[in-house]
Amino acid sequence: MARPRPAAPLPTRDGVSPSCVALPCGPWSRLVDFLAERLPGVSHAAWLARLAAGEVVDDHGRPLAPEAPYRPQTRVWYWRSLPREHAVPFQETVLFQDEHLVVADKPHFLSVTPSGRYLQETLLVRLKRRLGIDTLAPMHRIDRETAGVVAFTVRPADRNRYQALFRDRLVFKTYEAIAPWHPGLVLPAVRRSRIEEGASFMTMREVPGEPNAETAFELLEVGEGRARYGLSPVTGQRHQLRVQMAALGIPILNDQIYPQHLPEPDPELPPDYSRPLQLLARSLAFLDPVTGEWREFHSRQRLQLG
Repeated sequence: MARPRPAAPLPTRDGVSPSCVALPCGPWSRLVDFLAERLPGVSHAAWLARLAAGEVVDDHGRPLAPEAPYRPQTRVWYWRSLPREHAVPFQETVLFQDEHLVVADKPHFLSVTPSGRYLQETLLVRLKRRLGIDTLAPMHRIDRETAGVVAFTVRPADRNRYQALFRDRLVFKTYEAIAPWHPGLVLPAVRRSRIEEGASFMTMREVPGEPNAETAFELLEVGEGRARYGLSPVTGQRHQLRVQMAALGIPILNDQIYPQHLPEPDPELPPDYSRPLQLLARSLAFLDPVTGEWREFHSRQRLQLG
């Protein structure tokens, strides 16, 4: 079982929970030197400014000064921020909310949780701001490029029981994808394969060996050279659906990684919002481990075949 997160001495600010950094033994004499070296996304001058503004604190919530000495085997807390983010011009929809769960319909291009170049423009932070629930935590994740249903827990005491549903494969998930029509492909079918990290950053690939990924595929609709496919994954390997569809010779429309990893766009420019990955997390269903109710949630979005 994962070790519980220590209680934060700072409140959530603008939807962003405080971040915690453990200080190991090391050669640093000043805290600011450690922060600038270990978290280089923020400059040395910017860390000095944050310390001067009282935005870095110890476990007791006491602000640490710019000249604060480095104290190994302690922790410090701060609010993460980014100098600039590209606004994602699509809105999430709240499909369901009660005292235990929040279920949202995520648009394409919106990350589920903060990472890399995205903080405010993430589903978690947007929902915290919108609903005023600081304790929200995702039950699971889908790719930034994928749209569809994402579930969040509300109460920390319930979190492990809900997340265990995914670990124990007790959640029924369906996806839809638009990809080339392959008349020689016999469907429905189940693909079992082994997926491991690829040769380049952020990629995965099928390799020989004991299968660790399983998906059921079906043909839902055929259009002009394209088809709508239904996908029901049993496992949850990273990029599983994208990797397996490419391996079947039907790569998902607008996929920038599979079967060919295209060059990363200039981070200073916004993404091309006119070409979303045609993959949708259509539904989630499970027996609620807290209430005993059967839960079933469906996306209101639809991928365009033509």
